[in-house]
Amino acid sequence: MKYTRITALAALGVAATLSLTACGSNGSGKDSSAKGPSASSASSASSSSASSSPSSDGGSTPDGGQRPQGESGSGSAEAGAGTSDSGRNTRAGGDSGNGTTTTGGRIAFCRTANLAIDAADAAPDPHSGRIDITMVNRGSTTCSATGFAGVDIKDADHTSSPIERGPAQPRVTILKPGDAAVFDIAYDIDNSGNSLTSPTDILVTPPNETHTVSLPWPAGAGSVKGAYTDVQVYPTHTTK
Repeated sequence: MKYTRITALAALGVAATLSLTACGSNGSGKDSSAKGPSASSASSASSSSASSSPSSDGGSTPDGGQRPQGESGSGSAEAGAGTSDSGRNTRAGGDSGNGTTTTGGRIAFCRTANLAIDAADAAPDPHSGRIDITMVNRGSTTCSATGFAGVDIKDADHTSSPIERGPAQPRVTILKPGDAAVFDIAYDIDNSGNSLTSPTDILVTPPNETHTVSLPWPAGAGSVKGAYTDVQVYPTHTTK
C-alpha cells in the first residue's frame, strides 16, 4: 500500500509538471504575438519620424527634393540687398540728375566779373530823374540777370544810403553772350538849387550776386529831391 501511494504521488507530480510546462509554453506564445505588432508599429513610427524630419528642418521643394534650412531665407536676404543697392543707385542717379538740372538745365546767374556795367542819365523830362544802369554779358555762356540789383548811393560826405525797391515785379532777364540788361533808378529832380544831397557814386550789386562795382554819378543828372530814401530802384529787363 505504501508503494502504491508513493507511485500515485509521483504520477500526480509528473502530471502537475506537464501541466505547468504546457501553460508556460502557451503564455510564451501569447507574449511573442503581442510583442510582434508593437515592435512593428514602433519601427513604422520611427521610419515615419525620420522621413518627416528633413521637412521640418528645411522644407521640401516642389519637385520633392529636400532643401537645407536657411537657404531660402538667405537667398531672399541677398535679393533684398540687391534691391536695396539698386535703390541706392537710383537715388544716386536722382542726385546726379539734380546736379545736371542745376548746371545744365537751369541757367546760372550772371557774375559781376562777367558783366560790363555803366550808368547814364536818362531823365525823360526836367522833373523826373532817371538813371539807366546797363549790364552787358561779357562772359562766354548764357546767364540770368533776373531780379533786383542791390543799389547804394554814395554821397560827398562819404556816407552811402541803400535804395528801396520800386513797386514792380521782376521779369525774366536772360543774357546770351553780348546781350544787355538794364534797370532804372528813379527819383524826383530838385530844381531849387537847395538839394540836401550830393551824390558822387552809385554802388551796384547785380541780382543774386555779392560782388559790387562802383559807378560815377552820371554827369548832367539832376539833383535828388528830398533824401535818398525817396529814390527807388526797379528790376532788370532786356533791351531787346
